[in-house]
Amino acid sequence: MSPTYGAPEVSAQAVRAGRGDRVAFKASCPDCRARFELDAGALRLAIGGSRRTTFYSFTCPECGAPVRKPAGERIVELLTGGGVNTLRSV
Repeated sequence: MSPTYGAPEVSAQAVRAGRGDRVAFKASCPDCRARFELDAGALRLAIGGSRRTTFYSFTCPECGAPVRKPAGERIVELLTGGGVNTLRSV
């Protein structure tokens, strides 16, 4: 199955988790339209040399669809600040 492309819809919020704060990212799936929270480990961020090659991706926990969405400056800032693994390419 090919990745689904859509408008960026990720936001971050600190969530109390026992011993401290963890960051949860709110996201949605354009295939099944589910809304959910993802931990940093469930997201991947690729920063390329252009807008086309800068994106984040994840697998929908509801339907299993691969999702790939563009990442502008604000999204990159949120994801990197929240501990999402980042791949930088030149």
